Amino acid sequence: MSKADTRVVVAMSGGVDSSVAAALLVEQGYDVVGMMMRLWSDEAMGGAEHNRCCTPEQMADARRIADQLGIPFYVLDTKDVFRATVVQFFIDSHRDGFTPNPCMECNRHIRFEYLLENALALDADYLATGHYARIHKTDTGDFVLKKGIDDNKDQSYVLSVMGQYELSHTLFPVGEYPKPEVRQLAAKFGLNVESKKDSQDLCFLGKNDYRDFLQIHAPEIMQEGAIVLTNGDEIGRHEGLAKYTIGQRKGLGVNSNVPLYVIAKNPYLNALIVGSRDELGRDELTASRLNWMNGTPPTEPFRAEVKIRYKSEAQSALITPLSDERVHIQFDEPLRDITPGQGAVIYDGENCLGGGIIEKFEKTEKIAL
Repeated sequence: MSKADTRVVVAMSGGVDSSVAAALLVEQGYDVVGMMMRLWSDEAMGGAEHNRCCTPEQMADARRIADQLGIPFYVLDTKDVFRATVVQFFIDSHRDGFTPNPCMECNRHIRFEYLLENALALDADYLATGHYARIHKTDTGDFVLKKGIDDNKDQSYVLSVMGQYELSHTLFPVGEYPKPEVRQLAAKFGLNVESKKDSQDLCFLGKNDYRDFLQIHAPEIMQEGAIVLTNGDEIGRHEGLAKYTIGQRKGLGVNSNVPLYVIAKNPYLNALIVGSRDELGRDELTASRLNWMNGTPPTEPFRAEVKIRYKSEAQSALITPLSDERVHIQFDEPLRDITPGQGAVIYDGENCLGGGIIEKFEKTEKIAL
């Protein structure tokens, strides 16, 4: 099939990355269609009428660029499914004492499920996005997700939820470029978006931060409770578990002869568990909801590198498969900020093998008050 006969739906946001992705595909001769999602926004948060990812200005830019490129442009109403899957997941995860990564859940259910289904319903062969990652097809016909060329912008971590079906129907046109070159391409194509800032923070929070959001939508999880040492001794009061993150030192409001860090959260007792720097470091974790990108879970232990946060460096570890889509990960060196709810994403060099969600630590969950 020629490129002219290959239809690609591009997820457009009016930003530099998706705009350049669309322009590159048009330049390469594909049959390109632009599509922008209208996502849920929280009007209770300071009167925000629009999600940060789809403001009227961004929608106008996306429509203008589509017109400039000579491609059709559609707006897909995604508010309800986004609220039900991503936003509710965010609330429920905090209620359970996790620190979630809603971007991974958005990719799992919104971009590469709901949006992909709608793209294919338009007789498209592919969905394209502005993510910084690469997809390669092997000699055996399998698809492999690789890190983007630009290490500073690589987004394979949040794409680790994809499988063979999603990879086979997805294109990442800007993954082969460093970000500065993408901005240069935007200027070359005359898109007038090359100076736009990258999007930051969670798109559905309106004008405030996630603590304000949870205070409105889940006030029961923002109640004060005990701050305790790992031996169970109470040394202070916290202002709501969701206000604190693993590894946090400042802002605890307790007096101590030694620096104290947030070690864990116990939502069942509404307790914030703190301890010394030595108690903070861990060299192992268990992850659940494992997604293996090749579709075949390993049966034997193997060595690989693991990222425990989007911006963290991958660390060497031994991965041991467990039952029920879980793995045990033993790191070569202790890590300070292993955080339940974040992704544990597994790499073999530049290849992303898959990932799961870090579970809570059993030992700290059993601390009694």
